[in-house]
Amino acid sequence: MLIASSSIVISVALILFIAYDRLLHDFEQVLKERQALQTSAAASRVNEELTIRLNALGAFASVLTDGNNLLPLPQLEMLLGRQPALESLFGGDLLIFDDRGVAIAENLFVPNRLGTSYADRPHFKRAMQSRTPIVSRPIIGRATGLPLLSFLAPVKSDDGVLLGLAGGTINLAESGILPEEIKTDNGTMLMVLDTGNFVQVDALKKGQPAPFLPDPGEDPLIDAALSGISFGVVTDFSGQRWVYSSQHLARLGWIFLSAAPYEQAIQPARASFRGFLWISLITTLPLLLMTYVVAKAATRQLGSMSQKIKRMTTDSSSTQRLTTKGPAETRNLAKAFNTLMEEREALDLLKNQFVSNVSHELRTPLTSINGALKLLQSNSAGELPPKASAMVELALRNGQQLQSLITDLLDFEKAVAGKLSVQIRDIDLTEAIEAACTGNQPMARHYSVRIVAESDNSLSVFADPARLRQVLDNFISNAVKHSPSGGVVTVKASSTTSGVVRITVSDQGDGVPEHFLPQLFQRFVQAEAGSNRAKAGTGLGLAICRELAHLMSGEVGYDYSNGAHFWLELPEADHQREKHL
Repeated sequence: MLIASSSIVISVALILFIAYDRLLHDFEQVLKERQALQTSAAASRVNEELTIRLNALGAFASVLTDGNNLLPLPQLEMLLGRQPALESLFGGDLLIFDDRGVAIAENLFVPNRLGTSYADRPHFKRAMQSRTPIVSRPIIGRATGLPLLSFLAPVKSDDGVLLGLAGGTINLAESGILPEEIKTDNGTMLMVLDTGNFVQVDALKKGQPAPFLPDPGEDPLIDAALSGISFGVVTDFSGQRWVYSSQHLARLGWIFLSAAPYEQAIQPARASFRGFLWISLITTLPLLLMTYVVAKAATRQLGSMSQKIKRMTTDSSSTQRLTTKGPAETRNLAKAFNTLMEEREALDLLKNQFVSNVSHELRTPLTSINGALKLLQSNSAGELPPKASAMVELALRNGQQLQSLITDLLDFEKAVAGKLSVQIRDIDLTEAIEAACTGNQPMARHYSVRIVAESDNSLSVFADPARLRQVLDNFISNAVKHSPSGGVVTVKASSTTSGVVRITVSDQGDGVPEHFLPQLFQRFVQAEAGSNRAKAGTGLGLAICRELAHLMSGEVGYDYSNGAHFWLELPEADHQREKHL
């Protein structure tokens, strides 16, 4: 109950943490987008104001020519005096220049301006080259210290020849093209920064010089905007956090900076989170109550659980006992488990005694049988007919193999204890597989099964020849016994990229039952317990194979795919030699 309750509380706390983080992120994103819209709107407004003035100046420039030449000077001066709408857009300051950029007419008298050439100014050069209306970047007046904008529109003939320029100048402190500084009750602000002259355009005041931007490091918000990062969160020197967004107006070199206190994102996120928190708490209480009820019901089932533990059949070498303390249900569970462990230990002892007794009882008569067969094979009892000689040879070979298996049964406990030695050497795998297949042909004919060997002639492994033959005989005999009549048992060897050779014995049978797979290579267990085939073996074969494989630095395994596949992996001889070299 404690584990379940803790899991619920931790899960709810984790969900609340993630929810709050996402809420804060979403509201922060909304605030960033709002600031971005604000800066974009301000930049668009300035851009529109510039376009209005350029279009108006362009329209005025179109009437300053008769189609071929610039109008006479008196006529130009008369036209300058009849432009009230244009004067309102440019603060009353209008000029006309000839095709060399020399001022030839003005509507407001400025000493020494007429007759002055402005062709060397960058915006004049751009206007004369492009022959399109342009606006200069802000120019700081030498006398006033105020930023000015100069507008130029080309005067062209019907053939597109540049005849002159119409110009207008505005004082940014008086022009009205800038958006008013935004500073609402919640602290949101909008600033306009001139990156060419490093002045704060929105702070201009009539008749006063333009205020310069703070030095680097003095205002983190302005530094962030000038860094080129268009949006983000900045903490100023007072500790207040700001969500900012910037928009660059390339034609003027201005950056529009909109910033809002971070609290505008935190406050609505906290308000939404509080509602979610109450809902979560109300939902958690029934879950905790349900956990308590289920936990109490589970403890009442411990009696039946103890009966299930008594029927456990999984193999375990552990000798641990449970302490019979606590509630009655827990005591019953402990007693059942302890009884199960005692029965298993008794069975293990019985199995070990069975292997030892049977092995010793079989060894003596089998030794006599093999001795008699050897005498017959050596013609001590007279020369045998060819067929009889072949049968004696086959019987002797299989008798010797059986004697080797009996010896292996006695050595099994030594192998488990790690005391059994093996003679590892380089083995030609093709010869080993063919010998194993030949030795099992009589059994295969008895079960009407065919054995096929497939091996690369270049493969060799490091292994004990006798132990390798023992493993192969076990795999092949099992495959033969479990193959359908007329089936094929395939013994195949292949090399892997990791310097390991895999020998696979495949049959066309139904394979090992899925429920039995965890016990497949354990001692004294058989998948078909109680069947005729199960009675034919001791249940030690695959366990012996596993132990022998481990002694030879190998591994055994099983998989099923259109038939059962038992495999043995051993170190490849060539790979081992390279390692030693």
